[in-house]
Amino acid sequence: MNTKLKTIAAVIALGLSFSATAADTIKIGVSGPFTGGSAPMGTSMRDGVRLAAAEINAKGGVLGRKIELIERDDEAKNERGVQIAQELINKDKVAATVGFINTGVAQASQRFYQQAKIPVMNNVATGSIITQQFAAQPENYIFRNSASDQIQSAMIVQEAVDRRKFRKVAILADSTNYGQLGRADLEKVLTAKGITPVVVEKYNLQDVDMTAQLLKAKQAGAEVVLTYGIGPELAQIANGMEKLGWKVPLIGSWTLAMANFIDNAGKNGEGTRMPQTFIQDANTPKRKAFIDAYVKAYNPQGGRMPSAVSAAQGYDSVYLLAAAIKQAGGTEGPKVLAALENLNEKVEGVVTTYNKPYSKTDHEAITFDNTHFGEVKAGRVVMAVEAGAK
Repeated sequence: MNTKLKTIAAVIALGLSFSATAADTIKIGVSGPFTGGSAPMGTSMRDGVRLAAAEINAKGGVLGRKIELIERDDEAKNERGVQIAQELINKDKVAATVGFINTGVAQASQRFYQQAKIPVMNNVATGSIITQQFAAQPENYIFRNSASDQIQSAMIVQEAVDRRKFRKVAILADSTNYGQLGRADLEKVLTAKGITPVVVEKYNLQDVDMTAQLLKAKQAGAEVVLTYGIGPELAQIANGMEKLGWKVPLIGSWTLAMANFIDNAGKNGEGTRMPQTFIQDANTPKRKAFIDAYVKAYNPQGGRMPSAVSAAQGYDSVYLLAAAIKQAGGTEGPKVLAALENLNEKVEGVVTTYNKPYSKTDHEAITFDNTHFGEVKAGRVVMAVEAGAK
């Protein structure tokens, strides 16, 4: 073989080597908002996913194959989420996708995964409808490891009505799918207890003045304000109450734990309560290792995760998916689906240890048992101990 032919052969061999290496990775899509108002949730989720993937890869990967993350910023926009889903499926050939922060983006995007028989692990979005969107079909490829709004709304009402005995309730929810579906869940739970809210008000993303909505609640004699929103606008509710000289308890969905609420509300956010699956508290060796690794890797301001819940659930979602791929013996969608619905091994996460978290008819890993109340104290979220028993 002459020198030229040898060179060509070497190039071809090298190309085949690179192709084999690329094919040997397990591609996992990561879809979430890494910019904009929902970014604290999206970036925290992504960073938790990265930590889990790095740990798994350091131990040899899954079935001898490394996990390759394909990250995409959906900007919390439905149309962008749809575009990304199609790209991840058709161009990047992902075996599965984790993520989705916003309920509307999840609803719009996950139908493409369902059609392609590719599992989706919703690790932050909480809209009750998410795992039910395709539940009537023979196979449902949509899973979740975050607390659904059915769980959160029941807990919020239980805290406000059953534990604190408030009867005059105001609801303030943003205009997104997340806010309005959560508001509907709250009203449903309240109705079951024979309570009609004295005020139900809506606001838009980027609104900076909640005076009109809060005045209606105050004039109606509201004893407590329940919230459902996804962005920094939540801080405007707490700050607006201060401007009106009106202080009643603020209880809402898990997003009240986000750094952009705590920092922007300052002292006005003290005592706010919200359901949480994870609080940045190193109370077990596994959680301590996770928190230490996160802080070392990403150096968040003040050592506080922007959204601890998102980071923890992002981390756990990768371990759940890895366990299913290992059990399935590969990345074929239907086999991974079957494995998720009947996981043989326990999966130790930082939210909880998952023991058969899913079944054919139940694609929700989180229950009331591993969701507790957090409370804002001195600029951090801590366990609200007296409410913890639920």
